[in-house]
Amino acid sequence: MKLYLLSILIVLISCTNDQTGPIEITLDRDKCDRCQMVISDKHFAAQVRGGPKNKVFLFDDIGCAVNWLNKQAWADNSKIWVADYQTGVLLDASVAHYIPEQITPMNFGFGATLKSVPKSIDFNILKHQLLANKHGSHN
Repeated sequence: MKLYLLSILIVLISCTNDQTGPIEITLDRDKCDRCQMVISDKHFAAQVRGGPKNKVFLFDDIGCAVNWLNKQAWADNSKIWVADYQTGVLLDASVAHYIPEQITPMNFGFGATLKSVPKSIDFNILKHQLLANKHGSHN
């Protein structure tokens, strides 16, 4: 009977494993998939889910995520989340607003927020600026 209950529990846990959303980042342990720096500031972290296995890739800065994703053949079929620079709560990167002149882990300089504020830009402008300028510590 115990084995039967354990089997049911394992099935239920595997069924509830979200394969569509972001995952929890372990600060000071998980590494950025682009620059391999340890992710230590939850306020600028980003995640991308996509690829053949719908895997999650972690980044220490939205600039790393955008530049890395631009080189993936499956980029158009991916989902991106970015941390709110004030709270660390993950936001849908495509609807977030980006505030320039922030001090970020890799010097890309953009903090995300849900609200539009003076000088903030949308995701499409952010992407264009990041890919055109190629600034940041690791290009």
